Amino acid sequence: MTRNGSERERTTAGQRLAVDLNCDFGEGFGPYTFGHDDGLLKQATSVNIACGFHAGDPHTMRQAVERAVAAGAAVGAHPGLPDRLGFGRREMAVTPDEVYDFVVYQIGALDAFVRAAGGTLHHVKPHGALYHMAGADEAIAEAVVRAAAVFGRHLLVYGQSGTLLPVVAERCGLTAVSEVFADRAYRPDGRLADRRTPGALLERPEQILRQALAMVLEGRAYTPDGAAVPVRAQTICLHGDGRDAAYAAQYLRRGLQEVGIAVEPPRRNFAPG
Repeated sequence: MTRNGSERERTTAGQRLAVDLNCDFGEGFGPYTFGHDDGLLKQATSVNIACGFHAGDPHTMRQAVERAVAAGAAVGAHPGLPDRLGFGRREMAVTPDEVYDFVVYQIGALDAFVRAAGGTLHHVKPHGALYHMAGADEAIAEAVVRAAAVFGRHLLVYGQSGTLLPVVAERCGLTAVSEVFADRAYRPDGRLADRRTPGALLERPEQILRQALAMVLEGRAYTPDGAAVPVRAQTICLHGDGRDAAYAAQYLRRGLQEVGIAVEPPRRNFAPG
C-alpha cells in the first residue's frame, strides 16, 4: 500500500494522527464461545469485556480480563441489558434508574476482576441495544454516564460519533471517545445503515480499510449510495463475528500504520483515584 499525496501531507504536517482499535471480548458463556477473541486481541488496543448480562459469567470474565491485561490492551466494561437469550440486541422498556443499576452492577463486577489481575479499568462501552438507546435517549445516556462516574471520573465513555452518549459524557465531566464502524455503511443522519440494506455491510478488507482511512483522515463515512457523512473517529470498532474477522482486523491495523496513523488506546484525562 502506498500513501497518496493528501494522506502524506496530513501525517507529516506536524499533526500526529492516532486511532484506537477496540473489540468486544469475552462474550461467551460457560462452555460456549463467540467471535474470534484470539485473533482480535492481537490487533486491538482496547477491549470491551462482557459483564454477565448479555454474555459472560464469572469464569469467562476473569479469563478475559487476565488475557487482556497480559496482552497490554486497555480494559473496558461492556454492560448490556439483561437479555441473554437475545444477546442484548433487543430493546427493553427500562427506566433510567434501572439502567443506572444495571450498569453499576456490571461495571462493579468487572472492575473487581480487573483489580484482581493487577490492572485498572480504562473505559465503559454499552453493548447492543443499550448502546443505541444511550445514543438516542438523553435520560438513558445520563444513567450510563452517572453509573460510570461512580467508579471514577478517569473512566472514558465510548459512544457512537454523532449521538447523544459522547455529548452527555462530556457535559457530565467525563472524557468521551467517539466511535466509528469501518465495516458498516452509514445512513445520512449518521446512524448505521440497517444490516438488511444492500451495501450496508462492508465485508472485504480493502473496503473496510478504505472507509477507515476516510474516517480518520477526512472525518467522513459513506452511505450505501456513496454519500459522505461527517464522523469523528477516535476509536474504530472491530467486529469479531465475521468469518474473516481476524484477518480483516490485521489488514486494517497494518493499513492504518502504513500511512502513518498510530494505533493506540485513548488517553485518560485524569489519573484514577
